[in-house]
Amino acid sequence: MYLLPLVRAIRYWLSFMTSACLLTSTFAVQIVAHRGASFDAPENTLAAQTLAWEQKADAVETDLRLSKDGKIVVIHDATFKRTAGGGEVQVADLSYEDARSLDAGAWKSPQFQGEKLPSLDEQLAAIPTGKRLFIELKVGPEIVPELARTLTRAGVDERQITIISFNIEALKEVRRTLPHLPTQFLVGYRAPGTAKPESKPQPTLKEVVSQAIAGGFTGLDLQHTWPLGPAELKTIRDAGLELHVWTVDDPAIARHWIDLGATSITTNRPGWLAEQLGL
Repeated sequence: MYLLPLVRAIRYWLSFMTSACLLTSTFAVQIVAHRGASFDAPENTLAAQTLAWEQKADAVETDLRLSKDGKIVVIHDATFKRTAGGGEVQVADLSYEDARSLDAGAWKSPQFQGEKLPSLDEQLAAIPTGKRLFIELKVGPEIVPELARTLTRAGVDERQITIISFNIEALKEVRRTLPHLPTQFLVGYRAPGTAKPESKPQPTLKEVVSQAIAGGFTGLDLQHTWPLGPAELKTIRDAGLELHVWTVDDPAIARHWIDLGATSITTNRPGWLAEQLGL
């Protein structure tokens, strides 16, 4: 006579624990390695990407441009000067093979001398099961056909790819060409006291949300300096959009966004930040 209540109690407990686990999994913040583990390794290289996985990052963010001959080059800046020793030469003015011949590691440390700019194919092939690549398009819609060809050639699991960009026309073209991929609209926000007389007006959340809805994007990827609170988060959520935040290397700032409900935090220090946050 005591067995039935006991069974019911066990079933209730198991149901509760399962629900709790699902909620934890659903709302756990993702740590995105900004250009790989770029605090410790040269940004946008396979060394930085590999280290990000070793540091338990959930995703790696990478930057794409087009070479003179229309091929994808993995690099953030418009020139090679800062990270690849190519001087003021524009990425768009150099062939893909010439870009690949540059040293993209020596600027960071002698131990990375000889590290090359990776191809997107190499980056895609190196994504572990269950991990993701956030692909930032640094140019306009002209890059999308080559991006689509590369993704098709790689045969990558579509669930592992998210496209992000400040360029709204590039994201719209992704929606037209690759409608199955998540798209995040990157938007900056000047920190208080940094505006110059010639600065453009700050974006408003209403404008940004309207642009994202009109473009059919799946999320916003906002600079951590945006002054948002619970009411603004509700506006984003009510619009059916995810909230992602960049680039955070301060645990207190990261905690603010996590508590607010951000889906992911992009950081240069994935392993260290996750440890500081107890993730």
